[in-house]
Amino acid sequence: MATNGVNRSNNRVTNLHNQLFLEFKKGQMGYSTIAIIGQSCLGSAAAMMLLMGDMDMLLKMILLFFVTIFCMAFNGAVLAQLKPLITFNLLILTTLFSLIVIVINLI
Repeated sequence: MATNGVNRSNNRVTNLHNQLFLEFKKGQMGYSTIAIIGQSCLGSAAAMMLLMGDMDMLLKMILLFFVTIFCMAFNGAVLAQLKPLITFNLLILTTLFSLIVIVINLI
C-alpha cells in the first residue's frame, strides 16, 4: 500500500502532537502553570486586537466571546484537574484560535 503526501504530513502532525503531549503529561503541573500565564497573555492580546480593529461590531463581539470562552475553558480544565489530554488539546485550541484572531486583525 503506497502512502501519499497527505498521509505523511498527517503522520508528522500526529507524531508531533503525541510527543508534545507525552512531554506535557510528564510535567503537567509545571507546564499547566506556565501555559495559563502564556495563553492568558495571548488571549488578552487577541482581545485587544479585536477591539482596536475595523470589523463589524457584531463580528467583533462574537470573536471576543470565543476568545474569552476558550481561554476560560483551558483555565477551568487546569483548575478542575481534567485529564491531561483534554487540558493539552484545549491549550492547543486556545493558542491557535488566539493566534488566528491576531493574524487576521494584522492583515
